[in-house]
Amino acid sequence: MLAFAGCDNSSGTGQNSKEQSALIRPAEHGVFHVFAEENIQHAIDAAAASSSSKVVRVHAGTYFPKQTSQALLHLTAVHDGVVLEADGDVVLSGTHSGPDGQTGTTDDVKVNHVVYFGDGISSQTVLRGFRITGAQPGTIFDQSEPPLEPRSRQRELIPGMFFYLDGGAIKIFGRSSPRIMELVIDGNESGLCGGGVSIEHRGLHDQPVQFTSCVFRNNRCPATGSAVDLLEGSLATFENCLFVNNVGNYGMDRIQREYGLSYNAQHGSGALTVFPDSRAEVNRCTFSGNWNGVDDHGRGSVYRNTIFWKNDASDGSRAGDPYEVDVMDASGLRDCWIGGGVSDLRGTIDRSQNRVAAPDPEFDEEFRPQRQGLEDLGYRPLED
Repeated sequence: MLAFAGCDNSSGTGQNSKEQSALIRPAEHGVFHVFAEENIQHAIDAAAASSSSKVVRVHAGTYFPKQTSQALLHLTAVHDGVVLEADGDVVLSGTHSGPDGQTGTTDDVKVNHVVYFGDGISSQTVLRGFRITGAQPGTIFDQSEPPLEPRSRQRELIPGMFFYLDGGAIKIFGRSSPRIMELVIDGNESGLCGGGVSIEHRGLHDQPVQFTSCVFRNNRCPATGSAVDLLEGSLATFENCLFVNNVGNYGMDRIQREYGLSYNAQHGSGALTVFPDSRAEVNRCTFSGNWNGVDDHGRGSVYRNTIFWKNDASDGSRAGDPYEVDVMDASGLRDCWIGGGVSDLRGTIDRSQNRVAAPDPEFDEEFRPQRQGLEDLGYRPLED
């Protein structure tokens, strides 16, 4: 593979970027390798253009934007089928604060989203093994040419406020159903909703976004879905995921004044927010220490073998107490362990199928429950 050291990691899609991507060749076994200081997006573009080599392997290091833009990395329809995986400790950061190596100035460069998945992404597209952090509230509304979403001129895919302001770590838009595996999404903040991840299918989904063995920790947003937000008409599955210390809701009064938006005004929203006409499937996950666990106004969601414990973080700005579960249609909630505060906000949970007002699961430092009888419930680190 040809080296391309010194190239920035912005998501530029201009002619110069295409020319540089065209020079990149896969190494042995058809893998595109990216090393520290090299440009991940160029390798993604090269893999997209290849008829046979679709794997991009990013090696240890921290990769951050060198210029303010919509996203650090973007995968749209032309990138469908690309497998982007980390080799070692790889950090994708949404912010670059510090001396600029070329100009000697001090810039605060950031992106709206660290990773963007656009319309036309199937489950053949994979993101695996990264830590994504450092996203800060973005206010970049300029859709430069060519736009981040190539099909944005279609009426049903015209970008709106949520397109820009939601999803600090990851934004998923339109007919987009990637597989997201073994990620640590921590320390991100968005300008509105989905401090970690925002999914905006707009009812166009064929398959769910799949999250497997992911950790959502210390993400923040002023409104809904501090870890993950499923906007109206979206679908996602979560298998063996941990949601811990994610905080939302803290800016709802300002959001109502500035944007005229209000949602769950009394108690606030959860680390996972599922809007009407959306659906989540959650299995063997753990929610603890968040500002609320789950709020789900959809129909047909499934929650199995999941632990909700002490999701009671709050600054008192909501009139009501924090809660573990606020699910309107709880018919799919089975074999869950729920306790530590207001367990069942709406009184919809079947007590014969779940343990409500449950005792302490006795987590260890990695949130494995030590209490006898919980061997098949909740999140487990991958080494288990």
